[in-house]
Amino acid sequence: MSSIFRAMIAVLVLGSCSGGSGYNSAPRQLDDACSIVSERPEYLRAFRKVERKYGVPVPSLMAIIYQESKFIGNNRTPHRYALGVIPVGRQSSAFGYSQALDGTWEEYQDSVGGRRARRDNIDDASDFMGWYMAQTVTETGVPIYDTRNQYLAYHDGRTGFKRGTWRSKSWLIRISGEVEARAILYDAQLRSCRKR
Repeated sequence: MSSIFRAMIAVLVLGSCSGGSGYNSAPRQLDDACSIVSERPEYLRAFRKVERKYGVPVPSLMAIIYQESKFIGNNRTPHRYALGVIPVGRQSSAFGYSQALDGTWEEYQDSVGGRRARRDNIDDASDFMGWYMAQTVTETGVPIYDTRNQYLAYHDGRTGFKRGTWRSKSWLIRISGEVEARAILYDAQLRSCRKR
């Protein structure tokens, strides 16, 4: 029995050491955009690339990533439980910085991302979000800089957004306002840290 216990401990230790291109922990100060990009300069490079390519403002992109994953590269939705204790799978297939669903991610890979694109890679996840938001502009007419409505369309999908499914979700309307407020905060912070 003790050899099984030792094997389980070894698996846990090795699993905790695994790296990869994604970060498994959030930056230290999520309420400070300057701190985020100072701690993880590759984030800002990825965000600026998306801004140039798709026109998505860096603060909006950062605010949506904050809401979706808190900047955790391998973030997943919680497990569902039968009878309150038996795990029966996750709430959805959402994964990574962008919390993209499997089907939407595959659509992105087929369209522009390529098969090697990964949801736990900040460059790929950011590009996905820019691509998705640009498609939202085309399909719904929501301006790229309208963080609140872009988030509603991101969360409920463009079809759901056009149908107005979000209107019956007071919690989502509240959160979309919080995402917009965070984008405004991040914008002010980024302007001030560039002057330092």
